[in-house]
Amino acid sequence: MSTPYPFTAIVGQDDLRLGLLLNAVSPAVGGVLVRGEKGTAKSTAVRALAALMPEVPVVPGCRFSCDPGSPDPGCPDGPHAEAAGVSRPARTVELPVGASEDRLVGALDIERALSEGVKAFEPGLLADAHRGILYVDEVNLLHDHLVDLLLDAAAMGASYVEREGVSVRHAARFLLVGTMNPEEGELRPQLLDRFGLTVEVSASRDTDERVEVVRRRLAYDDDPEGFAARWAEEEGALRERIAGARALLPRVVLGDGVLRQIAATCAAFEVDGMRADIVMARTATALAAWAGREEVTADDVRQAALLALPHRRRRNPFDAPGLDEDKLDQTLDEAGPQEDGSDDDPDPGPDGGGDGGGGGGVPPQADGDRTPEASEGGDTPSPAPESAPDAPGRPAGGEQQPVAAAEPFRTKMLSVPGLGEGAAGRRSRARTEHGRTTGAVRPQGALTKLHLAATVQAAAPHQRARGRAGRGLVVRRDDLRQATREGREGNLVLFVVDASGSMAARQRMSAVKGAVLSLLLDAYQRRDKVGLVTFRGKEADVALPPTSSVDAAAARLESLPTGGRTPLAAGLLKAHDVLRVERLRDPSRRPLLVVVTDGRATGGPEPVALAGRAGRLHRSEGTASVVVDCESGYVRLGLAGELARELGGTAVTLDELRADSIAGLVKDVTAAGRAA
Repeated sequence: MSTPYPFTAIVGQDDLRLGLLLNAVSPAVGGVLVRGEKGTAKSTAVRALAALMPEVPVVPGCRFSCDPGSPDPGCPDGPHAEAAGVSRPARTVELPVGASEDRLVGALDIERALSEGVKAFEPGLLADAHRGILYVDEVNLLHDHLVDLLLDAAAMGASYVEREGVSVRHAARFLLVGTMNPEEGELRPQLLDRFGLTVEVSASRDTDERVEVVRRRLAYDDDPEGFAARWAEEEGALRERIAGARALLPRVVLGDGVLRQIAATCAAFEVDGMRADIVMARTATALAAWAGREEVTADDVRQAALLALPHRRRRNPFDAPGLDEDKLDQTLDEAGPQEDGSDDDPDPGPDGGGDGGGGGGVPPQADGDRTPEASEGGDTPSPAPESAPDAPGRPAGGEQQPVAAAEPFRTKMLSVPGLGEGAAGRRSRARTEHGRTTGAVRPQGALTKLHLAATVQAAAPHQRARGRAGRGLVVRRDDLRQATREGREGNLVLFVVDASGSMAARQRMSAVKGAVLSLLLDAYQRRDKVGLVTFRGKEADVALPPTSSVDAAAARLESLPTGGRTPLAAGLLKAHDVLRVERLRDPSRRPLLVVVTDGRATGGPEPVALAGRAGRLHRSEGTASVVVDCESGYVRLGLAGELARELGGTAVTLDELRADSIAGLVKDVTAAGRAA
């Protein structure tokens, strides 16, 4: 077994270390989500935490880590007779992003269950993590069905495995720790709320600190055991401090005054539900115990708010997590005792518990989340003469300043026709592991979803030949049938946005950006990957390569300038290049091309004909497409509709895109080459 990097040897990252240590002191805090850029010691810190956790007493031979003092009465390895327990180190169990359902919850031997009535159960990762740490790296990339299982286990403290009426239950209480890079996409709100705390990490910009990070890492790589030995004394001291804080925790008093501050803070920041209040109370109590105090103070409440509230304030996936610290201080002052003479700048508590480093928060965010345009309110600068391209308010080259997006709305569902086999999601029909049963096949590999009726039908004709004498059904491996199921998949939604001069009217471009923002929000909810291609002037650009981070796409869209000619063909050809690469990278994920334009094409010889040929290229490859027609005014040329016909897709206007429009609730995209 490799020697883990010592926790005390980690340089900086005060928020990260504090969040993990508070969970070590009080596992009831509910785990921690670590958000940040790659290469910031997220995984290193989590793996090092296990070495600091107290040893766990377990029943000898129990695969489910039952506590000998109070064994689980429903343990599959039970019932357990009274016996002395044995101690083992706390475990850190890692859940791979691509793990199967059976690997997470365990596997039930269906063949023995049907023929012998025996619950032969092979425990999964949830059983291994019981009374330890369950670590999910890149938790935001976890498949939906695994997220659902984690939510159930975290809520009930137990895992259930059910297959065709045969069920197994075992305890599954664990410290959930997840790490993620926000650029790769956000978490579902339900799972996000399950993490007690969240911390933001980033690489230090201090030269001396970066030098020390490299120096220690190289020393560890050269001699892991020797490096760990040099930090053994610090590790031992920290382990003792955790044990002392755990012992002190039951004696910590949470007074009515600080409890009122907690409730007032959660109400002021309008967090959903009551979990935030409970987590803040537990975190503040753990902070007091960590500092060696028996009473929670206002500083503890402030620190707890910075750790427990930022990820609970988000109202949509485009909101940046964060907390307005001025508003927090004002709320705490108003809810605190009036006779308290503390000044407005409290001294930092242990481990950075004030306004200094290690506060657990991020820089203050304005409530608007999106910066309003400076020229809003009718102060739009008039077009500058061509002789003065650098006039104030107008960039060089005829380009106009970016326009703020209009308010997003709920859109109709645009789906890819046919039946796919891509990653689970909520957009197009697909063969999936979850959904309604549509048939049965022989299993290719391990059986995961038994089709009971088909299995019995396959085994029934052979019962006499197999010498069946009792009540049980004689089932062989060849009789088993796997259920085929139909659900929904996530797609690659590639936006091709016209940013040329014909789209540059302020109100028009604002509406267009609002529509694309609405489609991005829909893509987030349906678990799609998204990409963004823009075209203007003489060429097209990939503003955002395909990614799961829709908020990154929204940020690119918000800063999109407009102006110049309309190279429509260049935009379509650039989109073709992006889709060609993505088909090689992820062939099972079907694309949906969304072209946002008024259909005009200018620049170069025969621009309209060239755009038509580019559209037919997408059609020949079977790419599902939709054209969002942005043409406005009384006189309409219908060019977007012509483009949709070349693509073999469908055209919708901005008004028809709304889910509440009278045109209907759902519009399926016509596949290229699909028979009428």
